[in-house]
Amino acid sequence: MAQFTFYGHSCFTLSDGIHTLLFDPFLTGNPQAQVPESDVSANYILLWHGHQDHLGDALPIAKRCGATIISTYELAVYCERRGAKIHGMGIGGSFKFPFGRVKVTRAFHSSSIMTPNGAEYLGNPCGFLVRLDEKTFYFTGDTGLFGDMALIGQLYKPDVVILPIGDNYTMGIDDAIEAIKMLKPKVAIPVHYNTFPVIMQDPYVFAKKLGRTARAVILKPGETFPL
Repeated sequence: MAQFTFYGHSCFTLSDGIHTLLFDPFLTGNPQAQVPESDVSANYILLWHGHQDHLGDALPIAKRCGATIISTYELAVYCERRGAKIHGMGIGGSFKFPFGRVKVTRAFHSSSIMTPNGAEYLGNPCGFLVRLDEKTFYFTGDTGLFGDMALIGQLYKPDVVILPIGDNYTMGIDDAIEAIKMLKPKVAIPVHYNTFPVIMQDPYVFAKKLGRTARAVILKPGETFPL
């Protein structure tokens, strides 16, 4: 049985008991995180864009665990230059890994990291469709609402959707509800909220507005949910 463990912000793991996939490991400096990066391990790390609150501790964890970073080509190469094992991908592409298939989807956001010389562009942001333990998980990444979510729902029929509700930088609650209506999953898990004052939201408002459209699962940092 797959398990979802939430670490705060947009950081979580997905595990089938054999493989552990870590997403956007922002732990150091994350006011929500309950554990240090040294306590988190993974076989694969999936990054959907390069902002520091998502790239986070990916490099030290990848090097400590020997994990492979899966991301868009530019961000993957950035990580490779810093000593990580990588698998670069492009939007629309898919690849079968030992744990299952990953498909890269579009996301409407940006992707860069600040350096002493200014912002370094790290390619297009993305989302991921992951097939694991006979279920399909859609991680939208940081994104605004877009109409092709209906096509993603139609073609890939995700069982679980993880999506932002924080507003300001991403979808807010009302747009996230519309996304779930298009995607039609069984379970919806909100992320990317309450980490900073500008993205304060009440996830239980999301759950109430969602109603019976899907099951809303609200997790506190450190909690695990069996899928």
